[in-house]
Amino acid sequence: MSEAANGAERELDLGWMDRTGPLETRAEPGKYGLTIADISIGDYGEAPEASDNLTGRPRGAAARPASYRIGAYPVRSKNDIWLDNASFLYEEALQRQWSSATDVPWHTIEPLPDDVEQAECQLATFLTEVEFVAGDVPARWVSLTTPDFYEPRQVLLAQVMDESRHMDVFRKRALANGGGLMQATGATSGFVGSIDLSRDFTEMSSRLHVSGEGSVLTLFRMGELMAQNEAEKVIYRLCAQDEARHVAFGVMHLRYMSETAPERREEIHCYLDEAEGGLIGAANPVGQLTPTSESMAIILGGGKDHFDDGMNKIIAIRRRQLQEYRKRVISAGFGERFENGRSRVAQMIEEAA
Repeated sequence: MSEAANGAERELDLGWMDRTGPLETRAEPGKYGLTIADISIGDYGEAPEASDNLTGRPRGAAARPASYRIGAYPVRSKNDIWLDNASFLYEEALQRQWSSATDVPWHTIEPLPDDVEQAECQLATFLTEVEFVAGDVPARWVSLTTPDFYEPRQVLLAQVMDESRHMDVFRKRALANGGGLMQATGATSGFVGSIDLSRDFTEMSSRLHVSGEGSVLTLFRMGELMAQNEAEKVIYRLCAQDEARHVAFGVMHLRYMSETAPERREEIHCYLDEAEGGLIGAANPVGQLTPTSESMAIILGGGKDHFDDGMNKIIAIRRRQLQEYRKRVISAGFGERFENGRSRVAQMIEEAA
């Protein structure tokens, strides 16, 4: 019994104390603290193969009578979004957060020749555009996924934070050394922008994580070649560690999808067919020069006077992008496309070997 404000006694409704899970559920911290892998115990750790949860109810909580729907959640089948290492990727994202304000040694940036500085700013403008798409698209799919699949949702939310920081750090680089933002490249309206037109999460992930972000990851890993100072080296290094997680998400999701829904393999091959069209176009920078390829050539060559030397280095980077793409696709379980003649980049890779 409880006494109300007016002095009258009333009955307490303690129905919320009725448990649905085991009474003795105790999560123990592990080596890295209390991670979401550590709390995935008993019934709480079991994600359903299909979810009918449209009310925002946390997985494992008791349903509330008369709850109304707060989301349509088209992503309600586990194989539509699941990956086996989501918990690991999320915890790594938490542990490796960094600040573009304090973790980049901005004081190491010194004046550069005008053509090199302008090229650096043009590349930074392009990367700001690309990272906008890479953060904007996953954010949309988070809201379309049932709360029962909270582990991959958490990874996508961490990716949004990563990409917002990447946009921030490249914008800062453009403004940190007497330059500024240059010409918009149209990246958000070309192949990169088309990622947001995906009708299915797996289609989006194969385009964004495996193809698009995979190519950007290769570029970041080659940042030592383009960096003019320690600040830029640190930027590329930190962005690469984030990008590697995003790529791993896509690879592991395709692997899970391949194993649990083999009837969708041909569909996924079609997504890869489309993605490879974009890769082939990017792999031939000499055929159609763009502000991005020209700026990279100036940076890699050390100025406009050494443009041809820079273009040779770009070609080497593009080849490496194709080689690393093949490794990712093989790891995801779709390596047969490089053996049966289906892959459009297979011949280019062989010619570059």
